[in-house]
Parts: sequence; structure tokens; C-alpha cells
Amino acid sequence: MVKKAPRRTAERILEITLALFNRFGEPNVSTTLISAELNISPGNLYYHYPAKDELINTLFDRFERALNDLLGASDDVRNVEDAWFFLHTLFELIWEYRFLYRDLNDLLSKNRRLETHFQSVLKNKTRAIKSLLDGMRRGGTLNIDARELEPTATSMVVVLTYWLSYEYVRDPRNALEPANAQAALLRGAKHVLNLLAPYLEPTQRAHLIHLADAYNKDSK
Repeated sequence: MVKKAPRRTAERILEITLALFNRFGEPNVSTTLISAELNISPGNLYYHYPAKDELINTLFDRFERALNDLLGASDDVRNVEDAWFFLHTLFELIWEYRFLYRDLNDLLSKNRRLETHFQSVLKNKTRAIKSLLDGMRRGGTLNIDARELEPTATSMVVVLTYWLSYEYVRDPRNALEPANAQAALLRGAKHVLNLLAPYLEPTQRAHLIHLADAYNKDSK
């Protein structure tokens, strides 16, 4: 039996750092805690990542690349079921890097690079949601005036961006625990899509209600 090669230290550092950031929040995780969790010396950690901001930036770069790859799928959305799947997948990615959203304002105030790049993230999200809305409109499932596209897209992006913050404020001790992930993601996708309910063609509105009810049962 061929033994697997040990994972590179730099990769293990990122994996453990992401887990700690997600569990405790980035401000509450020191490089000392990270090195202790990895059972390596602080010097070994600093060799790979000389500052905590480098860990944050590297994780953010991974998130941004994955996000941009995913956002392109918005061009293929034509109905409620497509939109539900797209938004749920988007929330799954946000959950994977939830420390960014839980501590977003704090991170941006301390890290100029993140501040600049997150503005691009918002623009790309908004562009993708506009594409989603336009595709649904052209597909005949959404009856929305062109003048309402931008404010509706902005409202959807706001909920996407701050949903996990809302979940955390609602239940700080439990909301962001892995056991509660599925329910939190489903609520987020449901509330984003509900912003479209007034514009949906009647059968699509009924399908949205059906999807929400079905997923709610599955998440219990």
C-alpha cells in the first residue's frame, strides 16, 4: 500500500487557521494559538506566514477566486429552481469562509487590501445578481421593470453579505456552529429569493413556496 505524502506545512497552516477563524472569529485567534493547534513552533509558522495579515489575505484570495468562478453560473439561471440552487451554492461558499462575513467590518477597518478587494467582491456579486434577474426576466419567470433591477439586485446583495452577521446576532452562541449550517444557509437562500416574490410569475411563486417548505422539512 502506497503511503500518502504528508501535506505541506503551509497548507496545513491555512487549513487549521481557517477552522480556528471560523470557530472563534478572527480577532480572537492569535498566531500563538494557531501554532499551538498545529503543534509547531511560532518560528515555523512565521517562516511560512510572517504576519497574521498574510494568513488572512491568503485565505481571502482563495475565497475570491472560488467566488468569481461560482458567480459566472448566474448567467445560466432561468427560473426559481435554478436561482435556489445558485444561491444555496453561494451561501455554502460564504459559510466555508464565514469568518470573513462574521467579522467583516472589523477586518476591513484593519486591512486596507481587504477593504479594496471586498469592494470588487460587492461589484461582482451585484453584477451576477443582475445577470440572474435579467435571465429570469428573459425566461418569462420574472416580471420586473428594468428600472427595478438595480435596487432589487442591491437588496439581494445586502442580504447575501450580511445574512451570517444577522444569524450571529440572533443567536451568538449557536448560530455559526457547523451543526446549524444547513438551516442557516436555507434561511439565507429563502430570504434572498423572497425579495423576488412580488415579481414572480404565479406558478413560479408557488414553486418557490414549495421549495422552501420542502427544504425546511429536510433541515429539521
